[in-house]
Amino acid sequence: MKKQTLVLLAAVISLTGSALAQPGRGMGGSPGLNAVMTKLFGENKEFSADIEIDGMGAQGQSMDIPGKIYFDSGKTRFEVNLSDAKGSQMNPAMMQQMKTMGMDKTEVITRPDAKLTYLIYPGLNAYVENPLRDPNADKPDSAFKIDTTELGKETVDGHACVKNKVVVTDDQGQKHEMTVWNATDLKKFPVKIESDENGRNTTMTFSNIKMAKPDAALFEPPTDYKKYANQRELMQQEVMKRMGMPGMPGMAPGGAPPAGAQPGHP
Repeated sequence: MKKQTLVLLAAVISLTGSALAQPGRGMGGSPGLNAVMTKLFGENKEFSADIEIDGMGAQGQSMDIPGKIYFDSGKTRFEVNLSDAKGSQMNPAMMQQMKTMGMDKTEVITRPDAKLTYLIYPGLNAYVENPLRDPNADKPDSAFKIDTTELGKETVDGHACVKNKVVVTDDQGQKHEMTVWNATDLKKFPVKIESDENGRNTTMTFSNIKMAKPDAALFEPPTDYKKYANQRELMQQEVMKRMGMPGMPGMAPGGAPPAGAQPGHP
């Protein structure tokens, strides 16, 4: 029983890590919008929107994740219910187990100003604080060069758009090329973004866009939630408790599995 539970925990860690890293994968590896992608929003420094993320990995693995995003001058909040996600990685039995464990709903707050990322689990009244893994997070706009080439005009979700090839070059000379559909009626808001880096193709589509400053509290973890040092520790103490197994004798300190186990990495 303990071995089966350990395998389940490893699978959940791997799945949640893969899903939440999807938006920024290949460009910093952090959940949400990383520093390079925020440059695509131009003058749109404050907004909220529904977001659809459609990703395809190098091995043909697909994942379609609907969610909600809030943005305020580089800070982002990404809300997702993995029960609504679809794709080759989304095993129905695993999704049901995640819901039972209280891990289907997740909120990700990215704070470049504090160099932190918060993974929040409302179903567990808990969160994990991680360092922000984005080397460009604290760089000024002057550290990036943006080259835009018009490719044509198209309509996306009822918005007349200019389709552009955008190349963002950072101060280390690394180039990030994306195709962007900028809505002419929304101050050039990028209602659709396509990127293809490191063998991973990702499409992000925005709808129900509201150009208003989000509440500052949305970018802070709830004060009444318990903070954990890492995701494995949270899962050991919170999830195992909900499964009627308050402790696992074979687990190492900090929630790490015993030698020989092969958990996924968030």
